[in-house]
Amino acid sequence: MSDRPTLGRILKELRSHRNWTLREMSELSGIPVSTLSKVENDRLTLTYDKILQLSENLQIPISELFAETASSEESVTARRSIGRIEDAIRVTTPNYDYYYLCTELRRKRMIPVLTRIRAKSLGEFGDLVSHAGEEYIHVLEGTIVVHTEFYDPVTLNAGEAIYIDSNMGHAYVAADECDEALVLGICSSDDEALMSSLMHMHEPVPGHTAHAAHEFPRVRTLRRPAA
Repeated sequence: MSDRPTLGRILKELRSHRNWTLREMSELSGIPVSTLSKVENDRLTLTYDKILQLSENLQIPISELFAETASSEESVTARRSIGRIEDAIRVTTPNYDYYYLCTELRRKRMIPVLTRIRAKSLGEFGDLVSHAGEEYIHVLEGTIVVHTEFYDPVTLNAGEAIYIDSNMGHAYVAADECDEALVLGICSSDDEALMSSLMHMHEPVPGHTAHAAHEFPRVRTLRRPAA
């Protein structure tokens, strides 16, 4: 069995830590027993909406679903993690497919994530988003258009990159000539809630039931600059 954490393994450890049966977790989270069982046995993953539902109904910060529970004090030196796509935790949103890498490391100062970009325009993407810290985006496949709050849009091809202040409103969309683009992003912040902030960037749009925000810092959303 791999030592790499999966969403199923993390859920199982959290459930064990709280002394819940699978049925108790199902009743509390609103997610069927059969679904939770498949997730815990790594036969199924959860969509972003389901992860958000699980997190908020169980009052578990989203960041806890992306790191192993710590049984002892961890060293901050000589750490390493191999980032393989098969070990990544995938989160699907309307605009992106995220593949969070190196999730077994807790309290990271950087969050590496492979992102497949599907949104083709700002109209499809929605409002610009922002969060704490800085980020580096390197285009691996395709072409993207980067929209930011204070600069004109810039087009980046495979092999090109951009480094921005993440507090500035921003959005990444695929260029007209490509159906999808693949980028490697590195998000960095001193804010330990960065993972939660990233996960809230693409919450369900208005029309869905509002959720309490006591566990999760909100990401600031900004209207796009007038054309």
